[in-house]
Amino acid sequence: MAAVPLTLTDIEALLVEHQLTLLGGFACDEEPALPSGTRTLLMIGPAGTGYWPHVTAQPEWDGAPDPVDRWSRRVIGRLACDLGAKALFPFGGPPWHPFYQWALRTKRVWDSPVRLLVHADQGLMVSFRGALALKQSMDLPPPPPRPCDACTQPCLTACPVRALTGAGYDVPACHAYLDTAAGKDCMDQGCAVRRACPLSQTYARMPEQSAYHMRQFHK
Repeated sequence: MAAVPLTLTDIEALLVEHQLTLLGGFACDEEPALPSGTRTLLMIGPAGTGYWPHVTAQPEWDGAPDPVDRWSRRVIGRLACDLGAKALFPFGGPPWHPFYQWALRTKRVWDSPVRLLVHADQGLMVSFRGALALKQSMDLPPPPPRPCDACTQPCLTACPVRALTGAGYDVPACHAYLDTAAGKDCMDQGCAVRRACPLSQTYARMPEQSAYHMRQFHK
């Protein structure tokens, strides 16, 4: 008897156990940048407030470098094996997988006015822990409208020192600001631009998670 094809609901149920979620996917066929036989690429990321307490309770949170990446590799890698898929990650290069371009292809993630990726549900707080390259074609939901088109776009003016605007990202100016007392708000709560996005404000992400990644960024 042939195996019953997987559905997105099946995969979501597996991800929920690890406080992960599907952020989008796209159909593909024999693309050189993907494992041979890939028919669908699904992108995976954190799922709300349960994610950070879960990750920090895992054995990878042991004081050694890169605990989140090591956890992602173990968990998503195991899921891929169970599904007969291939796990791909945004870390571990070079070479680097083109996660930015893959995200845009899902049509649930867009290039925002400040050029950061913005997700249909998570706004500018979106992040990716990995992707599953499946040999099965899957029914994907129709894309929603791009949220920025009907938004007042507060992200454009949210940066206190204009380091991140529609003109681009002045990384040295950002780091210089984070070294000041005023920059503590961004260090503790997460980037002010990301927080300004209305979709970001409806997505439950713990400040501790943002603070950790800000510290990683601002080493």
